[in-house]
Amino acid sequence: MKNLTTIFLMFFMTQMTFAQNLKPIAYKDGNQKLNGLITDNTKGKKPGVLILPAWKGIDNEAKTAALELEKQGYIAMIADIYGEGHIPKDNTEAAKISSQYKTDYEAYQKRISIALDELKKSGANADKIAVIGYCFGGTGALETARANFPVQGVVSIHGGLGKGNRPDGKLSTKILIIHPADDKSVSEEDIKNVQNEMKNAKADWQMIYYANSGHTFTNPESTDYNEIMAKRSWEHVLMFLNEILK
Repeated sequence: MKNLTTIFLMFFMTQMTFAQNLKPIAYKDGNQKLNGLITDNTKGKKPGVLILPAWKGIDNEAKTAALELEKQGYIAMIADIYGEGHIPKDNTEAAKISSQYKTDYEAYQKRISIALDELKKSGANADKIAVIGYCFGGTGALETARANFPVQGVVSIHGGLGKGNRPDGKLSTKILIIHPADDKSVSEEDIKNVQNEMKNAKADWQMIYYANSGHTFTNPESTDYNEIMAKRSWEHVLMFLNEILK
């Protein structure tokens, strides 16, 4: 009973922290309302980081990342890719809608572009912007690079790496891929293809593998969670952002 009480109090305090430090930010794609979150430090033209959440939409992992990035001096915004009325209720719905955006990559890129504009309008320095994404959002981070949006770098965290049958194109931004070594959701073919894609583009890229780690190894709420590797990967994210944004 004592352990359950402790867990409840920790969860309650975490939610209070989110409520106090992350502000709702409403924006639109045409008539579709989008509901993101942004840190409470939007004055002063600080470097900005756009966070693309996993396949169920804005979650605790994205919120925690935003708050940690705020501590590092960044304005962090969590994008709403799906839009109001379209947030999946379970894994089945999440798989369906995320697959739609992976297939219709231009629609995904458009939602990312709109979120980037909103981050800049909210006070972030337009010349110092990065994108990080988890899982489905990691795919979005790579789509940001493939679209050649004006950002200084992207980070794909246990993201999908495939891009279908599209030909390789220009990759003008810096790329960090954080990849769990035991991720069964990413094929060896996709790994080979994305590495060839970056080599062919002569991109500034790096891909780091994390041992003994399944797909969602950075998420404390996942059975794949690997605390040591999660901490290491976050340090690598911060090192990368420090290099490109500060």
